[in-house]
Amino acid sequence: MSKKIKQIAIYGKGGIGKSTTTSNISAALSKLGYKVMQFGCDPKADSTNTLRDGSYIPTVLDTLREKNKVQPEDVIYQGFNGVYCVEAGGPAPGVGCAGRGIITAVQLLKQLKVYEELDLDVIIYDVLGDVVCGGFAVPIREGIAEHVFTVSSADFMAIYAANNLFKGIKKYSNSGGALLGGLIANSINAPYAKEIVDDFVQRTQTRVIEYVPRSVTVTQAELQGKTTIEAAPNSEQAKIYSRLAKKVIETTESKVPAPLETAELREWASTWADQLLAIETGEVRSAAAGI
Repeated sequence: MSKKIKQIAIYGKGGIGKSTTTSNISAALSKLGYKVMQFGCDPKADSTNTLRDGSYIPTVLDTLREKNKVQPEDVIYQGFNGVYCVEAGGPAPGVGCAGRGIITAVQLLKQLKVYEELDLDVIIYDVLGDVVCGGFAVPIREGIAEHVFTVSSADFMAIYAANNLFKGIKKYSNSGGALLGGLIANSINAPYAKEIVDDFVQRTQTRVIEYVPRSVTVTQAELQGKTTIEAAPNSEQAKIYSRLAKKVIETTESKVPAPLETAELREWASTWADQLLAIETGEVRSAAAGI
């Protein structure tokens, strides 16, 4: 009997640091001895770049357009420390649905039985979270992923995207869909940013599994085409990513979040806008700052 592969989906709005976070989790898990596949689900096909010295790999959709028969070695490439890299890709610009690439790629890899043949321990799907439409919802809707995590900063649009994701998870929760493991708080440097994220997760009945600060170490590593785990393994940032990776892989229970309605979210945001103005003018002090 083949072993059960742990399948995880990490969502987040474009530009929030989702692929950076995912790649560092993959790299950290590989260092812990896990056999990892990172499955890029963004049409830009740049999820796995930092696992492969900044290089792009052929996508599943591009390869299918060029070949009648696709072999595993056509679309699966190894990166840092043996991490297997796959990019779903997308349609030609201006044609078709971007989410379709995820559906096609998942079906192809299942047909090729590569998950079992590679003896994988974990598959991490890196999914664009700006819209939870048909294709992008596949890891949730089809129950492919057991646990879903979302990357968010304290910025409103990142939280708005996270809240939309929570709505998608709740929608499919009664039909075998994946549940929420928690929120990865990214670019948390200011005390008020932590307060905003903490308040949001409390109101939506979820949790923060790790706070990841913005760091120049990450920028330096990515300019070299590498993850922080590879380029600066002894850095404080690498320790944070390693701690996050352990929490992700050790997650055994996920839950249905309680997303806010749009009007509630706007009211919540307005309240925080007033509070930040008061902090800036010195009328109130930040609780997280301890002052």
